[in-house]
Formats: sequence, C-alpha cells, structure tokens
Amino acid sequence: MTARHNRGMSIPRSQLLQAFDSLLQPERFKDYGPNGLQVEGKAEIQRVVSGVTASRALIEAAIAAQADAIFVHHGLFWRGQDGRVTGWMKQRLQLLLAHDINLFAYHLPLDAHAELGNNAQLGRVLGWAADARFGEQDLGFAAPAAFENAQAVADHVAKALGRPVTLVSPGGAGGGASVQCPVRRVAWCTGGAQGYFESAIAAGADVFITGEISEPQAHLARETGVSFIAAGHHATERYGAPAVAAHVADQCGLSHEFIEIDNPA
Repeated sequence: MTARHNRGMSIPRSQLLQAFDSLLQPERFKDYGPNGLQVEGKAEIQRVVSGVTASRALIEAAIAAQADAIFVHHGLFWRGQDGRVTGWMKQRLQLLLAHDINLFAYHLPLDAHAELGNNAQLGRVLGWAADARFGEQDLGFAAPAAFENAQAVADHVAKALGRPVTLVSPGGAGGGASVQCPVRRVAWCTGGAQGYFESAIAAGADVFITGEISEPQAHLARETGVSFIAAGHHATERYGAPAVAAHVADQCGLSHEFIEIDNPA
C-alpha cells in the first residue's frame, strides 16, 4: 500500500532534520536508540518515503521511488546491539550509502506525539479520543468507551485493523470478573508495550490494547478483571510514520510516499 503527496521543491537535509526534531522533540525522551538522522545521504532532499521499519524491502522500494530520504519508526541502530556491520546490516547500509539516501528514525517520540504519533493515530483509526496519558514517559493513551464487553472491543479492533487479534479476558483460571462486564474505559500503547499493562490497570482501564503479549500478562488479565488485547506490533504502528512524514513534507513542500511492507506481526 502506498499513499502519495506530490510537490516538487527541495530543501537542505539540515532543514528537514530540524522540522522533524521540532515536531517530535526527541530530547524529551529516554530511548533505546538514536532518534533523528541515522544515516547521512544527499544534502538536498525532494522526495521522502515513510515506512514502519528500515528493512531491506523498504529501502529497495525507496530506491525504486527515487527517494532522497526515508522516515521510519524502527531504525537500524539500537542500544546494546552487536555493532558489527555484517550480513543483513551490511546489506541495508550498503543500499542506503550506494544510493545516497538519508535515513531518519524516531522511536518513542513517534509513539508519543499527541496528534500525529502512533498512539494518537491508532486512537483515530479506532474512533477513540484520548482524555488521559499514563505509564512511563506518558506513552500510554486512555479514553472513555461504551462496549458491551471485552469481546466487542476485540471485534472492533480486529475490524478496524483488518486482522485477527488475541484477547485474554478475566474469568479464566485464577479468576477475576466475568468477560461479560461492560467496558467503559479503554487504554492503549502501540507496539511491544505489554509492560504497560499494570500502568493501564492502575489508570482505570477495563481493556488494554497493545501489539504483543508476553506470558505474565495472561495471568494479570485473569486475576485483575482487566482484559488484554494483542493486535500486532506492526499492525498497531502503521499510522504514525506516514502521518508525521506527510505533515512535515507538506510544511516543507516536499513529495511524500508511504510504502507499506507486509508484516504478519
């Protein structure tokens, strides 16, 4: 899937970096890797491609689109990773450098932006207007809701995202409230935010939605009376990167194209 915004101007790389930084304010966050310009390419930028992850497939698609810059949520470099440039890392970097393409990546700042970020945009897709934030660095969003039960929420999320979701509800072994309890408040945090479940519970959620589930969350859902929905890491984080890139490209008079790389997660 692609979404295009065609203009025709070009701007200096430094100006585009300043626009992203001004919007997303990466200095406010403690993150798992560097935010901003991760790989330097050509000095003048006219065409921007956005995507979720700086995979080889996305880079190759950006080359085909004659992009000068790529904007992603998941960049190439992470704290604690093996720093050797071999194998898949060499291949990705080689493509970027050979074609002089800039790589911009913003992780937690892209999750957190109040209007254009992953959480805000997932809320938009699901029809929920957040009235509170929760969790470490205020990354989690919460909103009032009106659903008959947690299964109705899961069905709504699955339909909106176009994929199956995993629902773990109370009332199983170890027992909390019944799965049939009405849902009056939902909370969500995109991607691999299963660790935010306890904060969502403390914030008064009846249901928590994120991308992934780990073993402990199933027990917490059954024991606390709060349902847990895992809707896919990639699936919940498809919306922030194109929203931010389109906004900045429009501001700067650039061409923008979002390229979806299929991912079952």
